[in-house]
Amino acid sequence: MIRIALYQPDIPQNTGTLLRFGACLDVPVDIIGPAGFALSDKALRRAGMDYLDQATMTTHISWSAFCNNPAVRRSRLVLLTTKSDVAYTSFAFQKNDILLLGRESAGVPESVHEAVAERITIPMQDGARSLNMALAAAMVTGEALRQVAMTQ
Repeated sequence: MIRIALYQPDIPQNTGTLLRFGACLDVPVDIIGPAGFALSDKALRRAGMDYLDQATMTTHISWSAFCNNPAVRRSRLVLLTTKSDVAYTSFAFQKNDILLLGRESAGVPESVHEAVAERITIPMQDGARSLNMALAAAMVTGEALRQVAMTQ
């Protein structure tokens, strides 16, 4: 099953939006702490609306705890990053992929870049730095779900 993992998210509205997205499409969401906000934050609840109770969310206190989780160890980590030449549209997703997104303010540290199996990007116009994290996750997750459904 495709999963989304958020590395130390900064913006509660993005996390709430992705939890709502995950609830609607049956995509589990992992939150890798520490987050830049409390998971009880009003902005997170406002963005997630009444879908938060339907979302499958797993919290991990740290990157190390996330990596040591048995479900994660059986999966392939795919990092969405601006530091890749592999377009998500030409990438072959697998049903056990975890789509990893970094902090809105800083991405992920080099140690995380080195720990993942794959790195993919969303091609953008010259001069554009990055997309909103929730939008990027939705785009790539949609493609991953499409590809996985085609192979079943």
